[in-house]
Amino acid sequence: MATTGTLGAEERRTRLTAILERDGSIRLDDAAAELDVSSMTVRRDLADLEQLGLVRRVRGGAIPTLRPRTFTERSATGVREKGAIVEKLRSLIPTDGAIAIDASSTAGGISRLLGESTLTVATNSYPNFLLAGANREITAILVGGQAEPRTDSFIGPIACQAASSVLYRRFFLSAAAIDSTVGSSEVTLEEAQVKQAFARSSDETILVAASSKLGQRAMAVGFALADVDLLVTELDPTDPALDAYRDAVELL
Repeated sequence: MATTGTLGAEERRTRLTAILERDGSIRLDDAAAELDVSSMTVRRDLADLEQLGLVRRVRGGAIPTLRPRTFTERSATGVREKGAIVEKLRSLIPTDGAIAIDASSTAGGISRLLGESTLTVATNSYPNFLLAGANREITAILVGGQAEPRTDSFIGPIACQAASSVLYRRFFLSAAAIDSTVGSSEVTLEEAQVKQAFARSSDETILVAASSKLGQRAMAVGFALADVDLLVTELDPTDPALDAYRDAVELL
């Protein structure tokens, strides 16, 4: 492997940012191979990106900074992982009744699975509301409240009250981070509160997240793993990366 490569520092950082958007995380050795530079060079570039607030370094690479991000920003990251997760969810969509979807782009992918369904779909996300409502057979409900432009969602007491006004067969949600000890966590307390309101009115809570979020902690407590019925990642359930979660929650 080349030790310096031919890319300048600015171009390398641009390429690393593109890898982050494409894969949802940066793996040190894989990025070094893709950029044809040394791992030490990538490590220095990640330190620069962390100083700019664009990434957070973790063992073996980096992940996006845990901060509120718009739906468009989130939709552009980890596209392959999200696609694999959504395919796993196909068999979990009820044929009747109501489901809830949070403001995540991962859970929002469920909209393309609904087909001729006559479900009621409630969400606190305007983009996810539009995706569900594009299917004329679906009754789409937008949970209102206080607009949160940083995440394209609705939060606050009115949103929580509206979220708990329907009884759901299943609630599909993602999280900013998932830790084997504390469970899921969010970048803002208000986002966590709306998700908890949805869950209180749901028969089952399905947590969906790319594996890059595992082993991480954000600011606001979301759900203990004991309160989650199923954890769905893009990984095979037997993958060793899931060992820390295996005894705490059912895996798919």
